[in-house]
Amino acid sequence: MSITARALLLLMALAFAGCNYHLRGDNRSGKEFPFRSLYLKASGETSFVLDLRRELKTNNIALAATPDQADLTVEVLSDQATKQILSLSGSGRVQEYQLFYRVSLRARDSHNNDWLPADDISMSRIMAYDDEQILAKEQEEALLFKDMRIDAVAQAIRRLNRAKVQAQ
Repeated sequence: MSITARALLLLMALAFAGCNYHLRGDNRSGKEFPFRSLYLKASGETSFVLDLRRELKTNNIALAATPDQADLTVEVLSDQATKQILSLSGSGRVQEYQLFYRVSLRARDSHNNDWLPADDISMSRIMAYDDEQILAKEQEEALLFKDMRIDAVAQAIRRLNRAKVQAQ
């Protein structure tokens, strides 16, 4: 490696360090949540729930075993992934699908005060479809749903970060 390449690499590393660049999920920014522990209540261990647990641990939120041990209880009310035909060709073949991902959450403290009233996180994507590429389109659909799930987890974390007791 030439001296110029090393100098350029060092310069880029210093530039990233100087602009406070850090990886997503890295909580060195001092972001503090208004609670210390959380109980995650869900009807099943879906991919969303597993990703949310992992992200909470990444943000140094203690996951309690029971609601009594937690400052806050987050309830995952629903987690749905659906698709709908968006357009058809003249011969009646599917040309486009619209994919939907919706998660409904609610957060309450031990005194049953709402921190986050029941609310939906919903998103959609449009996917072109071709009968000749069935396997590729199935993989694309799975990737789009995974991307929407990751976005939903990030939105849930941001909402929890801003959560506070709601006036009743």
